[in-house]
Amino acid sequence: MDFSEKWGTSVDEAVRLALEDLKLTRDEVNVTVLEEPSRGFFGIGQKLAKVRVEKITVVKAPEPEEIKEKTAAKPASAERSAERTAPSGEKKTERPQRDRSERPERRDDRRPERGERSDRRERGRRDRDRERPQRSESKLALRVRPDDLQEMTEHPALTFLNEVSEKMGLVLEVKCYVNEENVFIDIEGKDSGTIIGKRGQTLDAIQYLTSLVVNKDSEKYIRVVIDAENYRAKRERTLEQLANRLADKVKRSGKSVRLEPMNPYERKVIHATLQGRPEVTTRSEGEEPYRRVIIERK
Repeated sequence: MDFSEKWGTSVDEAVRLALEDLKLTRDEVNVTVLEEPSRGFFGIGQKLAKVRVEKITVVKAPEPEEIKEKTAAKPASAERSAERTAPSGEKKTERPQRDRSERPERRDDRRPERGERSDRRERGRRDRDRERPQRSESKLALRVRPDDLQEMTEHPALTFLNEVSEKMGLVLEVKCYVNEENVFIDIEGKDSGTIIGKRGQTLDAIQYLTSLVVNKDSEKYIRVVIDAENYRAKRERTLEQLANRLADKVKRSGKSVRLEPMNPYERKVIHATLQGRPEVTTRSEGEEPYRRVIIERK
């Protein structure tokens, strides 16, 4: 691979990840900044940097020793030609026969490489199986709400979200529904679009911060899910449509498609949507938070 595109909290971080991916140094590549980073407001709405790092193609010039060897080889070639045309009375120099027994050894040396490729494919299948959800349910269970939720007017999650929205200058209506293991937050209002952010990134960030607040003094883990204007269900439908459209493209062209980095839940939506498509397969690659789904033709 001669290029790599990476995301990072800064341009330098993204370049470092790309160099590790290519196993090259900074002097051996060209760097193109595709997206500039943005710090956002208190880390909310932060944009990552994206770079494209390409290997510099260099044509190696022959070393002086190689030139001398080629020059010195010409008289020897002329001598061999003279020996072949010498009179029959003179002794001819015989060419050494190549030992053909070495050839099978070279073929044998290549066999472990094919085995290594097979091992990599097998590891990829195992990683894919671990991330794929079971398709026994009609929809993923992460957003399904339990029946025993009760609305709360006072809760640490409510206090935190009201403080954040006030400091951001947003007009929002926040409702909280709780049971022993879950906290579901519904947000409505004219500024809901701001709290959602690009592709739900701000909403995910606020959900993560709220989860830290809720679980700070809790003895057992409490799951926190924040939704705004039913965005989660809409996003899930959008991802399902995207997955099917890209699967059709892969089926027609035979070329794999790499999606943008997604959080674990969105990747599971893609895997679950295409699990019933026999003509394509999916896998994930990369490290969080830059892990992405690859759709390939079987």
